[in-house]
Amino acid sequence: MRRDYFTLDVSDVDWVDEGGDPAKPTVRIDFEGPASTLEEQLTGADGEFLDADGTDVALRLQSAIDDPDATGVVSVTNRVTGDFILELNEDADDVLAFIRAARRYGEEAADDDGRYEVRIYVDGEELVVYDKRTFLVYNREGNLLRQHSLIPSGVEL
Repeated sequence: MRRDYFTLDVSDVDWVDEGGDPAKPTVRIDFEGPASTLEEQLTGADGEFLDADGTDVALRLQSAIDDPDATGVVSVTNRVTGDFILELNEDADDVLAFIRAARRYGEEAADDDGRYEVRIYVDGEELVVYDKRTFLVYNREGNLLRQHSLIPSGVEL
């Protein structure tokens, strides 16, 4: 699927810098393309939509992380097959700020369901919602950047 079919918007991240009350960060991904294609990508072998545990969210940097203009590709993948469900280009600083907010939320809130939410919409209609605990960050060579990733304690990769 084309990356320009997707737009990404985040909410509940400003509280970190503003000193407000913790709020679960949310990423909203809107898809404006052929709905059946995305629905097929989100469907598991059982014919049902994948659940949160069946997906992974990651950022692959396209330049050095310390580059002030660094960009990356945000992806959601099928955890079992490794197939990409969706990809979109984003500013790396914005994604890393989102991950920091999710990390802080996990440290300060008693919510065990997840550290952030992913909401995927097709033509304005909500398709799936995932409560996620992990967000992996890779450099351009494909190496995991643990210090920038959101990895719950006790999880081995």
